[in-house]
Amino acid sequence: MRLLFRINTMSKFRSTKGNRAALEDRVDTAQVKSSKRTKPKVPQVKEEESAKLSSYHFFSDPTELRLFRSHLLSWYDQSKRELPWRTLGMTEKDVNIRTYGVWVSEVMLQQTQVATVVEYYNKWMKRWPTVQKLAEASLEEVNQMWAGLGYYSRGRRLHEGAKKVVTELGGEMPRSAEALLKQLPGVGRYTAGAIGSISLGQVTGAVDGNVIRVLCRVRAIGADSTSPPVTEALWKIADTLVDPERPGDFNQSLMELGATVCTPKSPLCAQCPVQTHCHAYKKVSLKQEKDVKRLLSKLDSKLNGAVPDIENCLIGSCNLCLREGWDGELGVQNYPRKPMKKAPRVERTLTCVLRRQSDQGDVEYLLTQRPSKGLLAGMWELPSMLLEEGISERKHRSLLSAEVQRILGISADEESFQYLGEVVHIFSHIHQTYVVYSANVHVPAEAEREPKTCWLTDLALQESAVSTGVKKIMKLYYENTNKLKDSKNKKRKQSCEPGKGKQAKQSRKRQESAPNGGPKQLYLSHFFTSSKPAGR
Repeated sequence: MRLLFRINTMSKFRSTKGNRAALEDRVDTAQVKSSKRTKPKVPQVKEEESAKLSSYHFFSDPTELRLFRSHLLSWYDQSKRELPWRTLGMTEKDVNIRTYGVWVSEVMLQQTQVATVVEYYNKWMKRWPTVQKLAEASLEEVNQMWAGLGYYSRGRRLHEGAKKVVTELGGEMPRSAEALLKQLPGVGRYTAGAIGSISLGQVTGAVDGNVIRVLCRVRAIGADSTSPPVTEALWKIADTLVDPERPGDFNQSLMELGATVCTPKSPLCAQCPVQTHCHAYKKVSLKQEKDVKRLLSKLDSKLNGAVPDIENCLIGSCNLCLREGWDGELGVQNYPRKPMKKAPRVERTLTCVLRRQSDQGDVEYLLTQRPSKGLLAGMWELPSMLLEEGISERKHRSLLSAEVQRILGISADEESFQYLGEVVHIFSHIHQTYVVYSANVHVPAEAEREPKTCWLTDLALQESAVSTGVKKIMKLYYENTNKLKDSKNKKRKQSCEPGKGKQAKQSRKRQESAPNGGPKQLYLSHFFTSSKPAGR
């Protein structure tokens, strides 16, 4: 017992001495930094230093670093998905085309799933295989190609960037992540790192959503993943991890792991190639082991309150550690922690499908062009206006009539506007509800109109660069139009066969007047509705 007491006392003394020395080092560092500033921010310095001193959240062991790279790349070589931009990145010898192709893929993959992007990417590269070809295209053509991918500003920035490369950079794509970040519009830190490593072989990290999730679990980073300290820590880890021999493949392997194995929900930990390096997985395993032992009553009663754990961060106020309580049901999904998303802004927009008969007899629809900046910049849409709060439905028709007067310079009877219904479309930050009307107008082809308007036939409208919201509105319009046609055809058919109804009544009377009432025969048609199934 005395020996144990002496050992414990010595260890405490050493720990206190070590902590004292570390504290003095931090104070000295803070004093040096503060002497260079007029207004020192001492708490911020302490937080930054605490993150740097904690090896728990980083890779400090060269052996572990080497094994992590080896395990991940071996898995990637066997399990990676065959994707067109990966094939181009590996096989295209022209560095300009290779960099351009990877740039296009990275922009398309922002906020969009791989399965959706593949088809768009193949069509894009077939039409504009080089940055010069894209620079020659019009914005209208780019928007048309992009329609359906969402976040249309991405396509516009690609187009702007291509024109800049051709007109200002001599047709040569930037040759480093730093140059990409500086010279191309819409290229951020991640996109520059991804393009630089994949197409140019630059040894630099790339941190996207998938990589954030993987690294937060592997190094047990539980603080807000969007906070500056966590962001910088993740980039530091990514830059440390990246394989100098295969930087592009390594960055893609981290992304692939997050997309297919280390998923947001129901991660496949049993299939993870870096499971042995994962702090989150070890923590879950040890807690499960303790629970099992507790159930089997194999734990000493004195130890029931203590939770065995892996090596923990030794910094008491670490700004990378999990600050909220551990949720046993979440397991490794305790990492990463994200702040609550802001509720999307709720908007209601009054919109109208205006149609006219052209001189050739075709039905045409009016479209107006949105402003060159802001949401859906430069896109074509149906005549619309944002509804302010408190506007009653009774005023909808008068507002639409005034808008038609403004756009086309003609008066439209308020009663001509037919209510069709509502269409809901969700943007990333807006919950949009379109209140939809339709109306016929008589507008001569030579009539004056606003410069940013056009009349399109059905076919031209389907092929034009319109947003998903406009497509939803037109779908509602077509459904209502078809219902109206079906109703008219049904009435016309009944009026053309006046004797059919009488014959049916006479047949029914004969059956009812049979001896003993007679058995009433039910035809198969009796069990089916006469209306057409929806969608056919």
